Amino acid sequence: MSYLVLGALFLAFLVYIVRPSPVLRRAGTRILSGAVSIALFAIAAFVGIRGAWGKALVLILLGVGLALSSRTPGRVQSRATDQGRMSLKEAKDMLGLGAEATPAEIRQAHRRLMQHAHPDKGGTTGLAAQLNAARDRLLKP
Repeated sequence: MSYLVLGALFLAFLVYIVRPSPVLRRAGTRILSGAVSIALFAIAAFVGIRGAWGKALVLILLGVGLALSSRTPGRVQSRATDQGRMSLKEAKDMLGLGAEATPAEIRQAHRRLMQHAHPDKGGTTGLAAQLNAARDRLLKP
């Protein structure tokens, strides 16, 4: 029983430290699965001390599964945002341009696509960054 109390105190301490984070306010399910995984670890320790190793192992595996599911996914760096690695063909394909596009056509295609892909208009920051990288690749020598 003392393991449950220690687990609850540890969880309360973690929540107290990171409580002002806006990411955690939006991610209630991650917090809940993290709390349940801590509780499962505490119960597994209690059951393991009592001698029921099979049940303790199952509880530990469940706790690990929940702990891994509560992790935030890492950011995947887009290949298109790295201007040195984006080819001219990729940039033109991204903007929907032909082989002989003028700078005015490039700007017009970028503006047209950004009206839909901008994060303020419901698009994603990754797509907007890719479009900006394509425009910069085509306009800058």
